Amino acid sequence: MIVGVKDGFKFIGVAVVCACATFVLTFFLNYRLDALAVDAGTLSEEARALYDAQLVSAKITCAVTGGCLALIAAALTVFYVGVYIDSRAQRLGVLKALGYSDGRLAAGFLAFGLSVFVGSAAGHGAGYAFSPIVYRLMSDGLIPLTLRYHTTLTVCLVLLPTALFAALAALCALVKLRRPALSLIRGKAEREKHGKDGRAERSFLRDCMLKTPARSKLLTFFVAIAGFCYGTMLQMSRSMKELSSVTMGAVMLLIGVVLSVTAFALAMTSLTRANAKTVALMRAYGYSLSECGAAVFGGFRLFAYLGFAVGTVYQYGLLKLMTAVVFRGVAGMPAYTFDVKAFFVTFATFLVLYEAAIAFFTYRIGKTPLKNFIAE
Repeated sequence: MIVGVKDGFKFIGVAVVCACATFVLTFFLNYRLDALAVDAGTLSEEARALYDAQLVSAKITCAVTGGCLALIAAALTVFYVGVYIDSRAQRLGVLKALGYSDGRLAAGFLAFGLSVFVGSAAGHGAGYAFSPIVYRLMSDGLIPLTLRYHTTLTVCLVLLPTALFAALAALCALVKLRRPALSLIRGKAEREKHGKDGRAERSFLRDCMLKTPARSKLLTFFVAIAGFCYGTMLQMSRSMKELSSVTMGAVMLLIGVVLSVTAFALAMTSLTRANAKTVALMRAYGYSLSECGAAVFGGFRLFAYLGFAVGTVYQYGLLKLMTAVVFRGVAGMPAYTFDVKAFFVTFATFLVLYEAAIAFFTYRIGKTPLKNFIAE
């Protein structure tokens, strides 16, 4: 078997993102379906305005959340397939030389759908269990809704994503495997120059810092997504305490932390693994640990802060749209304004946690001795 069943369960990043997505989508879509079954003609004028606003709110939240997290999950799937093929290029090249077709090899990557299934199933179950709380919060002032199980949601949120992402993994593998067998067996034969090679030390370090993000575009995307999720969800969670409830704010906070930590840890772990040899050589040439860390991780700082800034603007625009347009006719809905205090508190915690994480990964990457790579 090209990709074993155990391999399909290893891609925890995809499972986490899928779990977060299906968790939110489950209770909002379930609420929407049950609310649509209510006879709206029995509601008062004020209750009808709240009823319509709740339906639109659920629809917008699902579209925005589902679309954003689906994009992240797709990027993670492409990344995992690429890493898996690169790490097993020689084995795959030998199989191609023995007569295995690209299609037959790519078909084995359908097992990647298992991680999507596990994450989606877990999120779907948790979302359904959390639904009574959501129903109680969103039905305040309306006719109490009865929680019903909808088989269609299970198919659309668990089985369909599993099939789609399995197909995506196989397609990405098919594209990446379209190389001669000899090329796969040899692997990447890129030679990297280490040391000062006639240039000033300061110029060399700056060159490394600028070129590392350019060579790792997908990891740069994950770092930006980490900042985006942190800035969006944590600031939104503070606002949701006033606009909705403390419970919804806590849910936003938890999802934001989980997504940002997952994306950032994936990017930093991959960078650490890919640049361990480079840093070991730099250390042998006399560069300090802080200089090595700046060369590998320093170029990503800008993208993390840009992601946070975009997330801040995004959450403000979304909440402004919800309060000023969707809930405009609902009595008692407070006006939303940008929470300056929440912004500075969130940014301060992001700054501290980001720099602490960079310091941790810098220490970690510097612990690999050069002798580990002598045989390569």
